[in-house]
Amino acid sequence: MKCFCFQDSARRAHSIAAQGGINAAKNYQNDGDSVYRLFHDTIKGGDFRSREANVYRLAEISNNIIDQCVAQGVPFAREYGGLLANRSFGGAQVSRTFYARGQTGQQLLLGCYQALCRQIAAGTVQMFPQTEMLDLVIVEGHAKGIVARNLCSGKIERHAADTVVLATGGYGNVFYLSTNARGCNVTATYRAYKRGALFANPAFTQIHPTCIPVGGEYQSKLTLMSESLRNDGRVWVPKRKEDRNKAPGEIPETDRDYYLERKYPSYGNLSPRDISSRAAKEVCDEGRGVGPGGRGVYLDFADAIKRLGEHTIRERYGNLFEVYEKITGENAYKVPMRIYPAVHYTMGGLWVDYDLMSNVPGLFVIGEANFSDHGANRLGASALMQGLADGYFVLPNTLPNYLAGQMGKRPSLDSPEFRETEKDVRARIEKLLNVNGTRSVDSFHRELGLLLWDKCGMLRHEKGLREALKKIPELREQFWHEVRVPGDGDDLNQSLERAGRVADFLEFAELMCIDALERDESCGGHFREEHQTADGEALRDDENHAAVFAWEFQGNGQPPKLHREPLNFETVHLTQRSYK
Repeated sequence: MKCFCFQDSARRAHSIAAQGGINAAKNYQNDGDSVYRLFHDTIKGGDFRSREANVYRLAEISNNIIDQCVAQGVPFAREYGGLLANRSFGGAQVSRTFYARGQTGQQLLLGCYQALCRQIAAGTVQMFPQTEMLDLVIVEGHAKGIVARNLCSGKIERHAADTVVLATGGYGNVFYLSTNARGCNVTATYRAYKRGALFANPAFTQIHPTCIPVGGEYQSKLTLMSESLRNDGRVWVPKRKEDRNKAPGEIPETDRDYYLERKYPSYGNLSPRDISSRAAKEVCDEGRGVGPGGRGVYLDFADAIKRLGEHTIRERYGNLFEVYEKITGENAYKVPMRIYPAVHYTMGGLWVDYDLMSNVPGLFVIGEANFSDHGANRLGASALMQGLADGYFVLPNTLPNYLAGQMGKRPSLDSPEFRETEKDVRARIEKLLNVNGTRSVDSFHRELGLLLWDKCGMLRHEKGLREALKKIPELREQFWHEVRVPGDGDDLNQSLERAGRVADFLEFAELMCIDALERDESCGGHFREEHQTADGEALRDDENHAAVFAWEFQGNGQPPKLHREPLNFETVHLTQRSYK
């Protein structure tokens, strides 16, 4: 097996940044949790836009994931008596989230990485760090390899295989500012899309409600503050606009609006991410936001510290408080954190069947790179659950069924398909290097991100989406005439890396807006302002849009073709989602 990553080590994959925890229906707290309840919460959290069968399988597997990770030595938090501890996350009224302080993703990744290293040492896996996939090779309709670039030497390499698995994450960086690592990109999945793989629900992007607010135009990324903080932190803003510039300690309790507790009393501060994010934007748009520019709300731990003691809060979230202080210079044990929503996760991805294989035979897609489990909104602590379920339990049972019929059919690296794909890759690199314009790659990326955030971000409407669909091709045209990519392709060249990724973002952004315009309803994180209930909640159109929207590439400059997969609900009844 050959394993590729563009980082200097697989240990630096972006899963390392997941903070809060991983869900499983163990019911250790004896609070009424079950596989069915986790399944139902996930379907409801995704606003009934995911497949029942996939989500139920995920809930069933969740318990095995915890056992697997404990066996690997993952140091989950434990209670005083030694049993594994749990905490609550958004969209659930039970405690089912297993965690390792605020660095759960890092610890799970290290458990996975040590298992990978064991296989590398045994000679069953060959690792290719700092190598980026630039195209997919299709032979006789099957995925049979990739063309990749060594990021250190610039060498273009062909790699043949019996099957290809993409576990390349999401495309949140299309917005420029997001909580994703700077290197996260859409290139692998978008190249597969251009080779015939269907891209499902690209407009389904998640805005996380608890991130450190933007500090200025100099920023290249944003920092997540784990949703787990909302277990003990209370979200509020001043009731009156004139109090927004006061120090939080000067605002008495009677003049504070704990708006999530007020609007959603059943779930309070643990309301789902899409709802919590829109609520934060709403109070800031009313002029009650705090901090520079009025784009922030308070996350206050004073009550929790008074009730539990600072030592307990430090044990639960210590590293998160340290990160916050390093970035803002503020001690969140003494003053409330300031937070604001930011792009965090993408529910859309390549279309896959129940076996996690795309419509291109031999191309499997797992984790955030596929669309399968989260519908229109992912609940907190479900990303790690899906990634590990796909990789540890689903794929090992489904991929061999395809592989059994492919042994001995691996094509030669000199086959016409490999030569043609490598030719396309080289031509694209040469085209980027030969523009020799005057604008930086980042300036185009920032402009695209601001346009998308404004027109296809937390709130969308038809007029704005049509404006975006007019401006994106114009910006893409400017890019190919004015971008400057210094250096050459035969050496380490990070400007060239970024240019290729931004070029793909400039095409993919158009697909996002087409999908958002076509889905003429509100559901989860896809909130069309024309479609909302009387109290401002998402209003679905189940009669016309209870379906997966899967888009097929039709050629450069041609509109993509829409395929609709109807979503049939046999167990869960479609209802207006409510967390009040």
